[in-house]
Amino acid sequence: MKLDILAYPELSLKEVCTRVEEVTPELKEQIDNMIETMYEDDGVGLAAPQVGLQKRLIVIDPSGPKERTALQVIINPEIVEKSGQKVDSEEACLSCPGFKCVIKRHETVTVTGTDLDGNDLRIEADDFLAIVLQHEIDHLDGTLIVDRVGRLKRAMYDKKVKKWLKSAGE
Repeated sequence: MKLDILAYPELSLKEVCTRVEEVTPELKEQIDNMIETMYEDDGVGLAAPQVGLQKRLIVIDPSGPKERTALQVIINPEIVEKSGQKVDSEEACLSCPGFKCVIKRHETVTVTGTDLDGNDLRIEADDFLAIVLQHEIDHLDGTLIVDRVGRLKRAMYDKKVKKWLKSAGE
């Protein structure tokens, strides 16, 4: 089932998520729904808080949005090492519609976590995969791409969002 994606300035997107203590059948169903949502919205990653689930959980597929050959579910992901230079990354976000920006991200990261079966994961990522992981893990810590830009660019986006909300009658 496709889920609704929460959009900025939704306050719950600013919350730090709690660790997943147990993978229940309910959680597995939510993960399946997150995967379907990510693919239907042509995303390459989706974090649980984007769909209203305040858990440390991400789904990614850096082969996307059209290929869909590298799906990974990462429970309690944590960046344990950052290395290499910081590189410019042009990013967009399903929770920040109509917003693109350039963010400086680490070129290489090492992420640990577990998979759906409780197996330990260690992902040494560079290039695009490193960017995707950093972006999605930011969500788990309550950080959006609009939080990583200058005041002027953010103010312009805030103005645009207020206009959209007013025209939508919210």
